[in-house]
Amino acid sequence: MLFLVNYDRKFGKIVSLKTFDNARRQEAEDARLELELHVGVSAPDREIVLLDAASEFALRKTHRRYFDDIETLVAALTNALPQT
Repeated sequence: MLFLVNYDRKFGKIVSLKTFDNARRQEAEDARLELELHVGVSAPDREIVLLDAASEFALRKTHRRYFDDIETLVAALTNALPQT
């Protein structure tokens, strides 16, 4: 599956998430380019990405920063560090 993510870096939130099946790759790439051209000019804090993952669950595991808030990410990092 392909996932078109429109992410607002300033607020740490997904603005939009659109899903495409793999057979629609060209449509997904065209949508990414169109979104980047329209949004990128007016909102430089936006990150427009097209990601490939087996499922949304897999995407949420591999690209947590798009889905978790900063407190959750910091807590996960802190818990992953060795305790002294």
